[in-house]
Amino acid sequence: MCIGCTTAPKRPVIRVTLTGDNRAVKINGLDYAIISEISRDTTAGIWQQLAPVFRMPADTDMKDYQAAQPGKYTLKDSTIVFTPDTPFTKGKTYFVRYFKYSQANSTMNFIQGKKKLNKAPYTDYSFR
Repeated sequence: MCIGCTTAPKRPVIRVTLTGDNRAVKINGLDYAIISEISRDTTAGIWQQLAPVFRMPADTDMKDYQAAQPGKYTLKDSTIVFTPDTPFTKGKTYFVRYFKYSQANSTMNFIQGKKKLNKAPYTDYSFR
């Protein structure tokens, strides 16, 4: 018997794959509650606030300073499909930055100094 044991909450398993002859990228496994909430929002560019796509710079320390790739986001079932305005360049690396808004607003995280106001945690997923 385990007293005081807790299980860690399940984190979504995010998968980023190229599709359509490398003309689009599919993003699967995102938090369903967040996807359903954002899909109801008609604000232009709302999907870029959740999962923007960037070109990987030669100096990876400069990742935070890259402009997001312009393009179109569509939602198919629970999958986001991003089609850039200009096709992905073969052999170049790109990345999707997934902002974890569900983890951003915990009061204890702010008190403990783990999070700062207006700074949502994120994870980068590279693809080529």
